[in-house]
Amino acid sequence: MKDHQVQVRVRYSETDQMGVVYHGNYIPYFEIGRVEWLRNKGVSYKVMEESGIALPIVSMNINYKKSARYDELLTVHTVFKSQSSVKIEFDCAIYNEQDELLTTAQFILVFVSLKTGRPVVPPDYILELLKAME
Repeated sequence: MKDHQVQVRVRYSETDQMGVVYHGNYIPYFEIGRVEWLRNKGVSYKVMEESGIALPIVSMNINYKKSARYDELLTVHTVFKSQSSVKIEFDCAIYNEQDELLTTAQFILVFVSLKTGRPVVPPDYILELLKAME
């Protein structure tokens, strides 16, 4: 399965005085989605880092359609798009409780060695997982 959903409740600290989520706070919601997508596929980000590999964002494109508000329960959709060499791409979307589309995003991440800081081919167990989804 290429996609995964996780729910996140908007906290007061993520909003302005009008109860609207600050635009920069969508990025952590999307990160929760990607980390939980990996976990759902049997990959622990923590274990991956402990083995010396990180997965930083190298490109992101976010489109804001409608505001999320304080105390709303949001659903973050994360969809595996593609993987090539050292890169992995995701399409993401956030919906509110009324199933209204609030935000879309595309992310490109690169597998990086924590020792050298240089891009690396992902471990075999991740390559096998990704290949099965293409």
